[in-house]
Amino acid sequence: MRADKAKVLRLLRTAAGQIDGVIRMVEEDRYCMDISNQVMAAQNVLKRANREIVKAHVCGCVREAQTDEEREEKIDEMLRLLEKLM
Repeated sequence: MRADKAKVLRLLRTAAGQIDGVIRMVEEDRYCMDISNQVMAAQNVLKRANREIVKAHVCGCVREAQTDEEREEKIDEMLRLLEKLM
């Protein structure tokens, strides 16, 4: 992985803490909208982590592909990822 590991780990740990908080909120029968807001906050942090990972992949792995075949493979991977995101 070429992404800034410290940054990605910080984001993932933040999301994990938020998810732990959501679990506690559900166990405590907290207000639905408060729980939903916390779920969305965790999703946003996970999206930020994924952006860092994908950005590093494009700037590193895709850019540095040595052969046309390797480059095409990396581009196909990115297209499949974009399909999932859309």
